[in-house]
Amino acid sequence: MLLTDVLVIDTTNRFGWLAGRILADLGADVVKIDPPGTDRSKPEWRAFNVNKRVLDADPSDAANASVFGDLLAKADICLVTPAPGERGGPFDPDALHKAYPRLVMVVITPFGREGPRRDWRATDLEVMAAGGAMSMAGEPDGVPLRISEPQSYSWAGTHAAMGALTALLQRDATGRSDLVEVSAQSSVVIALSHAPAFFDLNGDKPTRAGAFMTGRSIKGARYRVFWPCRDGWLNFIFYGGVAGRRTNEQLVAWMRERGAELGILATIDWARFDPTKADQTEVDALETPAMKFFAGITKREYLIEAHKREMLGYPVSTVGDIVTDPQIEARGFFQKMAGSNPGETYCGNFVLIDGERPPLRYAAGTPLADDEPKLLRAGRQP
Repeated sequence: MLLTDVLVIDTTNRFGWLAGRILADLGADVVKIDPPGTDRSKPEWRAFNVNKRVLDADPSDAANASVFGDLLAKADICLVTPAPGERGGPFDPDALHKAYPRLVMVVITPFGREGPRRDWRATDLEVMAAGGAMSMAGEPDGVPLRISEPQSYSWAGTHAAMGALTALLQRDATGRSDLVEVSAQSSVVIALSHAPAFFDLNGDKPTRAGAFMTGRSIKGARYRVFWPCRDGWLNFIFYGGVAGRRTNEQLVAWMRERGAELGILATIDWARFDPTKADQTEVDALETPAMKFFAGITKREYLIEAHKREMLGYPVSTVGDIVTDPQIEARGFFQKMAGSNPGETYCGNFVLIDGERPPLRYAAGTPLADDEPKLLRAGRQP
């Protein structure tokens, strides 16, 4: 495993759970510190805290200071999510950064530790709104929407894991540890892909477009992104460039083989097709025959044919689709573990190492042995 000799102390709330899970999947020994009485029954807690061991200890109880000291003296990374405005305590990031020169500190807050919002509290709803994601989700004449499973927690956790690994690499190369700060709001902004760049470069402010995409045409045309099919929805866009040319050509070939109406699609030279110069009338003419064709196929048909033809696009999967997906099943992604709740299935390790998926080591809620902090301290390097 990549991080076999790395010890991580995870004291985080929901904004940091995924960071610890990623590091655990990469082989790190992750100790999750939770106050006694923490509710570990919810699927969300169990999904993101599997592969870690749990230490029931209240950070506010001074009697636990020596236990925390034992762990921190050996630890390589410490993940914290202090309440906005909180100062001091046993996991104060600035104090620990000074006290433990080897320790990489990673601090995750809703809006960062500097600036006018540094003391603001927030949930996923506020962070998704402040990060701009909700302004781009929904119908043009509708209200901003937060999509599906909360996203900001995962973006913040992913960036925290990347920051931790980068700082760990620097420490091993230079002997100097670092204090990594992650703003959940900034993590969401970075996840918006082209939208911030459009505003910075062109002054354009992308807005909600429902199932369509704006910003591809200098004439203001919108392109459909999501298409209804026989059993749900597909993702497909008429792209330009090399990848778009092959996809468009293969779609036309597929439609021709099935005897579908091609309309204007039969006359286009895809090598010269430039989506940036099309107006809305031209785009609508492109999409009308494709809409009729997609309405008659299933998501599975599209996935199989698109893979065979090396086309861009994908089926929009429901939770049920994911659970029963034969590709995921063939890769052995979902795992059951001894000691888990009856019928409980976990998402497996996200990484393949030398072609193999490492098994999960600890079921969610696996306790840390009572004497382990002392053993860790006794074995630490000078």
